[in-house]
Amino acid sequence: MNSELMMNLALELAQNGRGYTSPNPMVGAVVVRDGKIVGKGWHKAYGQAHAEVNAIDDAGDLAKGADLYVTLEPCNHYGKTPPCTEKILASGIRRVFVAMDDPNPGVKGGGNAYLRSCGIEVISGICEAQAKKLNEVFIKYTSTKRPFVIVKCAATLDGRIATKTGDSKWVSNEESRKFVHHLRHAADAIMVGIGTIKVDNPMLTTRLEGTTGKDPKRIILDSRLSISEDATVLNLNSASETILVTGESVSADKLLQINDKGAKIIQLPLKDGRIDLNLLMSELGKLRITSLLIEGGGTVIASALKAKIVDKVMFCYAPKIMGGDDGVPICKGAGPELMSDSIRVKNIEVRRFGDDVMIEGYL
Repeated sequence: MNSELMMNLALELAQNGRGYTSPNPMVGAVVVRDGKIVGKGWHKAYGQAHAEVNAIDDAGDLAKGADLYVTLEPCNHYGKTPPCTEKILASGIRRVFVAMDDPNPGVKGGGNAYLRSCGIEVISGICEAQAKKLNEVFIKYTSTKRPFVIVKCAATLDGRIATKTGDSKWVSNEESRKFVHHLRHAADAIMVGIGTIKVDNPMLTTRLEGTTGKDPKRIILDSRLSISEDATVLNLNSASETILVTGESVSADKLLQINDKGAKIIQLPLKDGRIDLNLLMSELGKLRITSLLIEGGGTVIASALKAKIVDKVMFCYAPKIMGGDDGVPICKGAGPELMSDSIRVKNIEVRRFGDDVMIEGYL
């Protein structure tokens, strides 16, 4: 039996949980007996049964003497659910193949070690790189208690995200815009600046075809709390909250008005007249926001890059040329004097959405 083939199947199953498992990881599992798959499972939602449990239950009595392939080290502690190691032992599984160790410093290696101490053969590191990419958000949050941050933008070939009037509908094509809603579904929160709210008045919700997506929390950077009470983000029928991040010296009356709209307010000290994004990331981590999608505008993107809070960029370029220098750039403000001081993007992947080209990479 090809162990990589089985682990890749488990990784595919794990992705079914995208958008639903946070702050838990996405995990998939496959039970194999006599060369045949007899059980499949994945972690469907936070608080529900883990992948190993679902796969073993799916296999039933056929789990006895079988092999288990799981994308993350089985847990050996009580959380929302009992330890998966106990389920594995009770089922009669004879061998466990694991893609990656649990990155949580408090439990790393404990599940594998416990199974081995009970006589179960454990083979780890199968498709480890793929497993780590799948759960890059979980790894970052677990190790730092700060969200994994993605900057996404849509731009013309000459780097403009809007015209001089602020018009941005639409830079990218419909296929690209549909993909963005999958990104929103997967993210715990989405963040924009007050400028984007005033110009575009967006909903910042998830709209997926044929299924109901999960809305991310909406985070608005508004240092002076100048948002209009009529802004769409304050008047939505959504299960996810809107969070206004503002300075400490704002109108008490406006604070009350925003509270009355049901929005959450985070007040932080300003740094050079702007929200301190590093401090904000720590605050978001305390709210168990494990992933953050930054959608703009140019000032927010530039500030996030300068603050070095960005983990990943997803820049989508449409085959359009603005042909002038008065549109809105991807990043607003001063840049480096030397090309050698540019931010280097690594591990590049390129995707096509019709005629649009997306460059994805890590900082």
